[in-house]
Amino acid sequence: MVEGARFASPMADPRFFDNQGPFPLAELCAQIGATLDADADPRALVSDVATLEGAGAGQLAFCSSKAVARTLQQSQAGFCIVDKEAVGASRPPGMTSLVSGSALHAFAAAARLFYPAYSSSGWAPGESVHPTAKLGTDVSLAPGVVIGPNAEIGDRARLGPNCVIGRGVTVGRDCELAANVTVTHALLGDRVHILPGVQIGQPGFGFASGPAGHMKVPQLGRVIIQDDVEIGSGSTVDRGAIGDTVIGEGTKIDNLVQIGHNTRLGRHCIMVAQSGLAGSCELGDFVIIGGQVGVADHVRLGDGARVASKSGVPPGDYPGGTEYGGYPVRLAKDWRREVAALVLLAKRRKPDRNG
Repeated sequence: MVEGARFASPMADPRFFDNQGPFPLAELCAQIGATLDADADPRALVSDVATLEGAGAGQLAFCSSKAVARTLQQSQAGFCIVDKEAVGASRPPGMTSLVSGSALHAFAAAARLFYPAYSSSGWAPGESVHPTAKLGTDVSLAPGVVIGPNAEIGDRARLGPNCVIGRGVTVGRDCELAANVTVTHALLGDRVHILPGVQIGQPGFGFASGPAGHMKVPQLGRVIIQDDVEIGSGSTVDRGAIGDTVIGEGTKIDNLVQIGHNTRLGRHCIMVAQSGLAGSCELGDFVIIGGQVGVADHVRLGDGARVASKSGVPPGDYPGGTEYGGYPVRLAKDWRREVAALVLLAKRRKPDRNG
């Protein structure tokens, strides 16, 4: 069984990514265009990039706003890129600040230094199943299957035609992956069923925008899919930016569904066709998302929440055990009452002379 909490990763997983560090602090600052604290040691070594919440003493995080700066005191990061607008924020003892005009741009540049080939899957010419891959008993491989280095395929798993399993991926026991499925940067539990054309573990849609255009932020996280999950044809599950995208046990996802990076679904959720979750959403257990629902980033839906089809969910926290609907969403009973009132108003309106 794959547990999201057990495998929580505050930094890039070495199964999937090759760290080129450490880097001396002065060199790092020169490369990313940041300035140092006056009392900082320019020879100090920075070992990795990580989240502000998960970083340790030798790791680099970033703080891009005054709102985020309120959490600096709780961070254990040894180094933090701080946006100019958050320079005055109090920071814990032992944290070295690197000041930048855009902390997100600087962090993206730093991540590229540590992981210049962050999307590499380790393919070698002429290999279908890499010699370091581990296959369990009674594994079935259809024509065209490709399995990368150090991947692990569990007992009785079945991989359909043209499936691609990337470097370091684990697929649990009794899984079934249909034709043309691609899985990279991911850990799959037991009895996971993936329908044709699904893409799991591709880079999330993360960019640092500015006058010169849009800089891609390296996506250094993973996808964790727990036991008994089903994902419908043509759906996509993006890997996290640094942390994990997690699909909880027993969740069922319909066709053509988008799961954004760093999103976490609880146990036994249902997502109906053509719905989509933006990045960093959190869904509790037994949440139901209707067809063509759009959910904005950083939305939190409590256990048992239900969202009616074609609704739009703006950022915010939504209590569980409640039904929501409309655009933007509100309590479904209020939304239905408003729609009924509009219908009655239209019927009561007297026709003009032209009918």
